[in-house]
Amino acid sequence: MFSSVPGVEASDFLKMTLAEGLDLAVALSTEKARSELVIMPVMLELRRKFKSEISLFSGVDFTVSPELGLNGICDYLVSRTPEQLLVRSPVIMLVEAKNENLKIGFPQCIAEMVAAQQFNQHKGNPIESIYGIVTIGTLWRFLRLRGSVVEIDLTEYYIENIDKILGILVMAISGKSLAKPLRKAASNEMEHK
Repeated sequence: MFSSVPGVEASDFLKMTLAEGLDLAVALSTEKARSELVIMPVMLELRRKFKSEISLFSGVDFTVSPELGLNGICDYLVSRTPEQLLVRSPVIMLVEAKNENLKIGFPQCIAEMVAAQQFNQHKGNPIESIYGIVTIGTLWRFLRLRGSVVEIDLTEYYIENIDKILGILVMAISGKSLAKPLRKAASNEMEHK
């Protein structure tokens, strides 16, 4: 699904953070360790790439429609707005962290994506695609919701290929693939929204 998306170079800071935290996260082998030592540094790098013009939430309650079972705590949620105090529309990406088994995270992530789609629609800000990620930190899988169709990328992305993972994350937020020369243009576009 994302084979044509170019990578976005990780900062030296992220590379150093992952070099230090990855082995510890794997050794501790808990969802919390993987989340704090691998996933959150990647999400913070993404926020830096967009110069804080996106909001990032961790462990936030995202109750949209309890009668449909669309309620609960999201591991990570990204919105295309700089508002950081409250979750605002449009919600564009949800990340579900799992300890060892990616497949058990798919149903929960899909439910969160549907909740985000409904949230955006209720707020009068529907967007074409909602992205989801299920990850154990060392391995990342991507999903996309368009209308009522969920697509699951069959490719597994390993953290060693962080530039590709960042490229997909940047594309999901900006709505387009960004080669290195266009990265500044994407930042300017985000400033004007």
